[in-house]
Amino acid sequence: MAERTFRLYDTLSRTVKPLVTVEPDHLRFYCCGPTVYSYAHIGNFRTFLTSDLIVRTAQAIGWRVSYVSNITDVGHLTQDDVADAAGDDKMAKALASKEGEQFANVWDLARHYSDIFEDAWRQLNLQAPTVRPRATEHMREQIIAVEDLIRKGNAYETPTGVYFSVDSFADYGKLSGNRDRENLQVAVRDVVQDDNKRNPADFALWKKDDKHLMQWFSPWGWGFPGWHIECSVMAQKYLGDTIDLHGGGEDLKFPHHECEIAQSEAGTGKPFCNHWIHVTFLQAEGEKMSKSKGNFYTVPDLLEQGYSALAIRMALISVPYAKPHNFTLQTLRDCQGHIERFQECDRRIAAAGSPEPAISEGHELAGLYEEALEAMLNDLNTSVALAKTLEGVKVILRQTTLAGDEAAAAVWFLDKVNHLLGIVRPLYVSLAEEAASGSDEIDGKAIDAWIEERQAAKKGKDFAKADAIRDKLIAAGVELRDTPQGVEWIRR
Repeated sequence: MAERTFRLYDTLSRTVKPLVTVEPDHLRFYCCGPTVYSYAHIGNFRTFLTSDLIVRTAQAIGWRVSYVSNITDVGHLTQDDVADAAGDDKMAKALASKEGEQFANVWDLARHYSDIFEDAWRQLNLQAPTVRPRATEHMREQIIAVEDLIRKGNAYETPTGVYFSVDSFADYGKLSGNRDRENLQVAVRDVVQDDNKRNPADFALWKKDDKHLMQWFSPWGWGFPGWHIECSVMAQKYLGDTIDLHGGGEDLKFPHHECEIAQSEAGTGKPFCNHWIHVTFLQAEGEKMSKSKGNFYTVPDLLEQGYSALAIRMALISVPYAKPHNFTLQTLRDCQGHIERFQECDRRIAAAGSPEPAISEGHELAGLYEEALEAMLNDLNTSVALAKTLEGVKVILRQTTLAGDEAAAAVWFLDKVNHLLGIVRPLYVSLAEEAASGSDEIDGKAIDAWIEERQAAKKGKDFAKADAIRDKLIAAGVELRDTPQGVEWIRR
């Protein structure tokens, strides 16, 4: 494959520039995941879908991708989104709410919302990350990182916690532009200040609290980590001291990502990340999403209303990530119609005997796919890529009878588009549904997909999830065998 250039807007340099990897053709990418105190809404998934499209586009040009997206299950305070540590931990606050009454403890609450989130992730055809680490599973590494920052003079202990000194890091503010003292004061003006902090902008690395619902013993006593330190620790653990790309919603630019840069670079003395990408907010029906306005949408809500997961995915990626996006039910209905046309293409291909994918040089569909790929390589221009995809669907459907080379070309085009955009066919197949359908055999690709996800769970030390996937496979008549050569499976 000829060398291709993948261009993305970089928040740090404020320019669209080539994504250059430290290791040639190997993208090491970290995207901040959810805090699992409630349901993730479709605005959250716009960010995760953007990350998924980055992974798919990189794979389409032959790159290897190491992709890490975390689960925050402790340490995110209610005022962390404004600036440093104040308020209650979001997990503890959720447990104390009316919705939290159904849970025996905060750990059960975290597992409940994590499971719902990961199910929606699969429904929307997002590929499983290489690793999905959890903050609570990396406490030792976070404590060691804080100790190191204290030893180097970048952090200090107070009666209430351990803080990072922004004055010790000259480049604090380079991502967000909050460089001067006045801007930083504005950024933290709404936060209850800790009188023990040397600078109001200093942020928490560890909070001392022996009454907190989730706590660990540290050199500074019982307590829990700050929100920001977890992402630095997990990104560097799985991707190295300097990573290629870091993503998240635009609300994370300051303070979360700014704090990540400061503590990471102070700790290692190396650049933390070479390229930053941030996704704009999603509106719904022309307004900010709100339960009181009736426009607060979650994936399970929309699925219950009868919309397909692929249509939801298509609607959420229909506007490029850096542009304002107004999600409407009319857009979703339009996308539902497009998904039905993909399904009609597949029906015609099946009627033609489901030929192997093949296409001749210069074929119209080959040109349309190339234009779609070029659009994605140009700062993820999804609107153009989708337009080229729909042009290809017209080419396929205008043929009354699909057969021979044209059928093979249609298979090739739809397969390539699905790998790139994930909107044609589901990546994950429900084993329970397949087992209940009466089919004698579960599709081998579905089994491989579940095995891949189980391996990712094991790498991330999410053994409960890995065991749950194994149980589902066993219930569907598939036995797994871990061998020195890898995982093998047989039908029972």
